[in-house]
Amino acid sequence: MSRHVLTVDLEEWFHVMNLRPFFPPSSWEDLERRSPDAVRRLLEILERRSVKATFFCLGWLAEREPELVREIAGAGHEIASHGYGHRPVGALGRVGFEEDLAGTERILEGVTGKRPLLFRACSFSVTPSTAWALDVLAGRGYKGDSSVFPVPHPDYGWKGFSPRPVLVETPSGSIPEFPPLTLNLLGRNFPAGGGGYLRLFPVKLFSLAQRRREREGLPGCIYLHPWELDPDQPRAPVGGLKRFRHYVNLGRTEAKLDALLAAHSFGAMGEALENLEGRLPSFPLLLP
Repeated sequence: MSRHVLTVDLEEWFHVMNLRPFFPPSSWEDLERRSPDAVRRLLEILERRSVKATFFCLGWLAEREPELVREIAGAGHEIASHGYGHRPVGALGRVGFEEDLAGTERILEGVTGKRPLLFRACSFSVTPSTAWALDVLAGRGYKGDSSVFPVPHPDYGWKGFSPRPVLVETPSGSIPEFPPLTLNLLGRNFPAGGGGYLRLFPVKLFSLAQRRREREGLPGCIYLHPWELDPDQPRAPVGGLKRFRHYVNLGRTEAKLDALLAAHSFGAMGEALENLEGRLPSFPLLLP
C-alpha cells in the first residue's frame, strides 16, 4: 500500500479567498509575510516524524521568499505549483490559466532548478465548469493534479467526481487526479482531507477515513496551509460563517497534525502516483 499523501498549500495568511475583500492583491506588498516562521515550524514537525510532503507553492510567494522555497526543497520535500497569485481557474480563463502556469513554472524552476510537474488550483477551483483546466495541464506535461474536491460546497466542489485517484483522459492526453480525502457516510462524501475540516472535526474522523483507504490499498490526501499553524496571525474584519471557518481552532492545528503523522504513514504525492501507475481507473473528460 502506498503511504498517505501530505500536501501543503504554500501561501500567506492574506492570500485566502475569504479575506480577498479586505486584502486585495494591490495591498499584498505592504502586509507582513508570516509564512517563513510557520513553514519552519512545520518542517521541524515533519523532520521529527520522518515525513516528506508536497508543497504547492504560489509563484508570488516564491518570488519574494526564494530562500524559503529552497529550504523546503533542500529538506527533501517536493515542490509543486499552486499558480502565481491565488486566482481561481474560472477567473483566469483558459488563456490566462496557461499564462499563469507558464509564469509560475519559470519562477519555481528558477528557484529550485526543477520545473514543477504537479499542480493544485486556488481553492480547488477545478469544477465541471472549469474542467478544461485538466486538458491544459495534460497538454503542458503535468504528471498529476490535486484541484478537484469531490464534495458539495458553496464555493467549490465537483460532486460527481471520483473520491479516489483516477486517470483523467483529456483531448491533450491523460493526467492523474488526486482529490483530497473524503469519508463516505450514508452514501454521501464528507470532506476529511484537512484544512479547516481538520481544525473543526476530531482527529478520529480523519483516521477513520484513512483506515478505510488503507483497507482498499489506496492512499488518501491530506492538505493544510502554513497560516493554519499561526494562531497569532492578524485578524481581518470578516464576519459570520467565513470568520468561523477561517479562524476556528488555529491553536490546535499543530497537535492534530502531529497526531495524524504519528498514527499513519505519509509521503509526497509524486511518490504515491508512481506507486499507483498502471492501477488508476480511467475517467473520460467530456468537454464542450
